Amino acid sequence: MIKILFICHGNICRSTMAQFVFQHMVNEAGMADRFYIDSAATSTEEIGSGPHPGTVHVCNKEGVPVLPHKAKQVRRQDYDTYDLLIIMDEENRRGLSRIISKDKQGKVHKLMEYAGMDKNVADPWYTGDFETTYWDVSCGCKALMEELTKSEN
Repeated sequence: MIKILFICHGNICRSTMAQFVFQHMVNEAGMADRFYIDSAATSTEEIGSGPHPGTVHVCNKEGVPVLPHKAKQVRRQDYDTYDLLIIMDEENRRGLSRIISKDKQGKVHKLMEYAGMDKNVADPWYTGDFETTYWDVSCGCKALMEELTKSEN
């Protein structure tokens, strides 16, 4: 089983959306038993909060099921638990490094790297543009799924 933790600043917008989108993709592909997917924050600001209404709206619009969720912070032991820690931007990398210290096993990756793009996932907290964030997340998750399943095809 591949264990993936999606990470952003507050765990109510981008990482939550990525968790929902990737879970939907693996469910649709009949591979839910091969993955464990979760999300977390680098900050403590939103702990206990549900997904942002904009995340819920765009997921509903795109036919992506919204799962029960309460924001939580990454813990040091998550580095040992998960195979991949997928961040949305460089600020997430800095925040994560304060929690886990060094990425000795090369588990930390930016989502858009999988899509061959050197960019951050757009942050709707600042832009209010959940559609662009959804496009980035979908593109990154699709490429991540292809990467993780290519040996099976």
